[in-house]
Amino acid sequence: MSHSNAAAISPAELEARLRLHGLPGLGAMRFQRLLQAFGSASKALVAPAAAWHSLGLPKACSDARRSVEVRDGARRALAWIDNQAQHLLMWDQPGYPALLAQLEDAPPLLFVAGDPSILELPQLAMVGSRRASRPGLDTAAAFSRSLAGAGFVITSGLALGIDGAAHQAALEVGGRTVGVLGTGLENFYPQRHRALAKTMIEQGSAVISELPLDTAARPEHFPRRNRIISGLSLGVLVVEASVASGSLITARLAAEQGREVYAIPGSIHHPAARGCHQLIRDGAVLVESVQHILETLRGWQQLPPTAFPLAETCADPLLALLQAAPYSSEALAAACGWPLPRVLAALTELEIEGRAVNENGRWFARLS
Repeated sequence: MSHSNAAAISPAELEARLRLHGLPGLGAMRFQRLLQAFGSASKALVAPAAAWHSLGLPKACSDARRSVEVRDGARRALAWIDNQAQHLLMWDQPGYPALLAQLEDAPPLLFVAGDPSILELPQLAMVGSRRASRPGLDTAAAFSRSLAGAGFVITSGLALGIDGAAHQAALEVGGRTVGVLGTGLENFYPQRHRALAKTMIEQGSAVISELPLDTAARPEHFPRRNRIISGLSLGVLVVEASVASGSLITARLAAEQGREVYAIPGSIHHPAARGCHQLIRDGAVLVESVQHILETLRGWQQLPPTAFPLAETCADPLLALLQAAPYSSEALAAACGWPLPRVLAALTELEIEGRAVNENGRWFARLS
């Protein structure tokens, strides 16, 4: 069965959502406003233009509903998710990453090439300069290898420089990594990382985008992409960045979203270290080793880098995972290597003891 949650709604509603999603000037907040006002995308599409205008939507937006481009875009997307390795996740359906769903402007739709289940595993974002120094690239690779080895999914933007080094290093140690694009998945940018993206998809990682499939690279898409990188992650590590770097946008968004921000210091004579120094002055955690990151994420530093042995009968490893991030039962089973019935039995015990609670299909650790 596909991990895509598109199967959870009717084909007509799915196509209607894809059509809404393709409208010019309709961002995440407006998409959600329409669904709340009309109850479904199908009803929103046929509502009178005046009703759209009363919700504060521009005329260009409501006028485009019947355009050939919007219909064709929806059909292309439907054909795209027919492929077994390609999925569509929706913010109000099961399988959508829990941390991302917390954002006020969570993407209503996420296109995923690769394995969507890894989006529910604990992620750490690594970002930095596109024109990184050699030591910066080496540092990014070393941290990525250690963090991926400690069980984190490494999330970044597939840009040149630090991003690429982080993705590549995670793959080298058999870890998982998520690339978030600022273009549609059918209009890949930067071209130089096409092969890297292909390898990520083939090796059980994922490349994702909230944008319609054929969306080209535009400057305003990248800050929006950055909110997804930080939104998916427990924390953001900035490896090397100038004061004008887009990585600082990601760090600022992470702080606003209540995520941890980590920065690696550098030489005071190196311009690409100044962004990190600025972040540290603003309260980011100064990081010299992976241990500094693990110490701030309680519950993770005790976890072994490999799956839990099946002989282990204690439910505490599940609690340790839940203290780091909310999980569905299936994602917990994948994360700890236990069979699902055993995970469900352990979760029931934790629930009876008052140490875990299930909300909307996801498990959370209860703070004592």
